[in-house]
Amino acid sequence: MTVIRCLQYPGHHYQLVSAREVCMQFMSQGAPVVQHYSSSGERIPQVFCFDDLGSEPNMKYFGNEVNVMAEIMLSRYDLLIHQRIPTHVTTNLSATELEQAYGNRIRSRFREMFNLIAWNPEAKDKRK
Repeated sequence: MTVIRCLQYPGHHYQLVSAREVCMQFMSQGAPVVQHYSSSGERIPQVFCFDDLGSEPNMKYFGNEVNVMAEIMLSRYDLLIHQRIPTHVTTNLSATELEQAYGNRIRSRFREMFNLIAWNPEAKDKRK
């Protein structure tokens, strides 16, 4: 996704953010983090690519356990439907594993939000 970002037209760039980093921000700052990545309240919603979705744990904030990325993904789905603002993700999880992590409701929204690019499990990792 880093390479694809460099190939896009200016003005269509997205910010690459680790899903784990988003959750760590939530742990220290709370609900404003969800609002920031959900783009609620911002004039022009930003396009994000959440890296390694599914690697993050549920987080606690003042004793309340929250699946931060699930909340963000639901809001990002609304942005796609109402304002045509895309969201990108990378993950090593299968569709079944995503459903286990986020539930059937969010998995069904993922089908509409994302195009799947899958690599053969035996393919060599190109990262060095």
